[in-house]
Amino acid sequence: MNEYNLKPVRTKSEARERGRKGGIKSGEVRRRNAALRETANRLLTMRCEVPQLSDVLRADGVESTYESVIVMAMIEKAVLGDVKAYNAIMKTIGQTEKSEADLEEQRIRTERARRARDQEVGDMDCSDENIQNFLKAMKPTEEDLAELFEEEEEGDGESEETTGEV
Repeated sequence: MNEYNLKPVRTKSEARERGRKGGIKSGEVRRRNAALRETANRLLTMRCEVPQLSDVLRADGVESTYESVIVMAMIEKAVLGDVKAYNAIMKTIGQTEKSEADLEEQRIRTERARRARDQEVGDMDCSDENIQNFLKAMKPTEEDLAELFEEEEEGDGESEETTGEV
């Protein structure tokens, strides 16, 4: 992306207008994608007649739709050694190439990382208090600021910077 082509926002109203236009465009794209998915689902569930495949599907008690014919064709390719077809089938049915041990190890690592993060931010009991304290520190009240500076003034003065002779 060329940064020099970007046009910076000059006013709040311009930013608001750009955001509004972006939101409208985003909605249009989401509606178009939803319509495409709906059309694809409708077409995939339509009945079809494909020589040889439709007969095999009906013999097994399955309706001959584009969806079932496509899956059957993928299975035939996988049987003939097409690894991509096999992987596509496995992905479609939710199977993974990872073993149960790999999945358990991943769960353990994720849990450890979450606990380490919680410990780092001091959220051992998973309470909401730390978040509230952080938000309060980000936007302190006048009282909080006054208390903060009173504590510094009450110190014993040892922390004051002194200049020494060189």
